[in-house]
Amino acid sequence: MDTVVIAGLGLIGGSLARNIQLHKEVHLIGVDQKDSTLQYALQHGIIDEASSSFQAAAQKADIILLAAPVSKSVELLKELDTMKLDKKVLVTDVSSVKGPIFRQAASLRSDKIVFIGGHPMAGSHKHGIEASKAHLFENAIYVLTPVQRAKEGDLDLLKDLLDGTKSTFITLSAEEHDEMTGVVSHFPHLIASALVQQAKKWETKHSFLPKLAAGGFRDITRIASSNPGMWQDIFFQNKEKMAVLLDDWIEEMQNFRKLLLEDHRQEIHAYLEEAKHYRDGLEPRKKGAIPGYYDLYVDITDRPGALQKVLTIVADAGLSIVNIQILELREGLTGVLRLSFAEQKIQLKAKGVLEVFGYEVKIED
Repeated sequence: MDTVVIAGLGLIGGSLARNIQLHKEVHLIGVDQKDSTLQYALQHGIIDEASSSFQAAAQKADIILLAAPVSKSVELLKELDTMKLDKKVLVTDVSSVKGPIFRQAASLRSDKIVFIGGHPMAGSHKHGIEASKAHLFENAIYVLTPVQRAKEGDLDLLKDLLDGTKSTFITLSAEEHDEMTGVVSHFPHLIASALVQQAKKWETKHSFLPKLAAGGFRDITRIASSNPGMWQDIFFQNKEKMAVLLDDWIEEMQNFRKLLLEDHRQEIHAYLEEAKHYRDGLEPRKKGAIPGYYDLYVDITDRPGALQKVLTIVADAGLSIVNIQILELREGLTGVLRLSFAEQKIQLKAKGVLEVFGYEVKIED
């Protein structure tokens, strides 16, 4: 029986641990700095053994998954390279930036370590082991970035360990990965935060502004509520790509400003039409770089008990809601109540149940 070590039992590490326990016959050791996290993992059967020492756990490992923040995972790989290992160990990570850890892996001196970078492109707006789920990575893209010394058999071994995730595996270079995730994940997080900062600034002039931000603004800036410490680390670890994207964005906004001030209406319409066409062509129901919810908009009247009735119908159907919002602004939307679900199949079941009870329900693309 192989021994698998997962270093870092947060949302991603905990979810991988749950999934591996469910699908594979392995001895799973969890490593984490927080004793409360280790105790939770043991009590819920997420791991078989707990350790606060990465070095002690690594000595027993056949496979190691580094599920710590990017900079910490680099440190752990560096630490592993200083150990006297008795057997070959396959090492992977889950970092959303591949460059730094890939460079560290390429400079490994130990011939006992084989590294294959990994990035499961799924997540949640929640964090911590309490939010972990065995099915978190279902239908997600799982990027693998093997170093040169990794053989086909090593790649097959890792895929076999992770096949219970039901992810789609693709192989990219670290450079390709960091450029693409920079465009579709890292930079959008910055833009979302910048939009919120802009709204905060304008609130000093217009105190009612937060009320107007209750609808679409909250939707497009939802990712700004993610863990600031984690995203600070990601930005700095991918700073070269972020700098290029910032330059592109500044140039794009300057060009748009020029079109606007010079009254180029046709060009602006073409710009917006092109963006609409491209966005409409994106697959809306695949898990990608930015975690999302599956929303329902329900048209309800403003009467006592109206909200409770909807929630009772959904609850009686055994369906779990992850977020509820009453939209004061209804611009472009069917309903005043938004229900968010973790999975599309739950969203569709809720839609069907509510329609049986006569509610007008809409799913926005």
